[in-house]
Amino acid sequence: MERLAWTKSSFSSDEDAPNCVELARDEGGALRLRESESPSEVLSPSRRSLAGLVRTLKSSGPEE
Repeated sequence: MERLAWTKSSFSSDEDAPNCVELARDEGGALRLRESESPSEVLSPSRRSLAGLVRTLKSSGPEE
């Protein structure tokens, strides 16, 4: 199993905080997405679907 370099959002308040979305790119260039609280559950979204998710999250605004 390859080792991925995971990146957390700059909006994550603490480096070790759980419940953060992390993104990585595998050796073939495919995107990988996971929640830091469940690191063994990795999604493989297409670039298009990930871009749609980001657009939706940005347009919905912050949680209150």
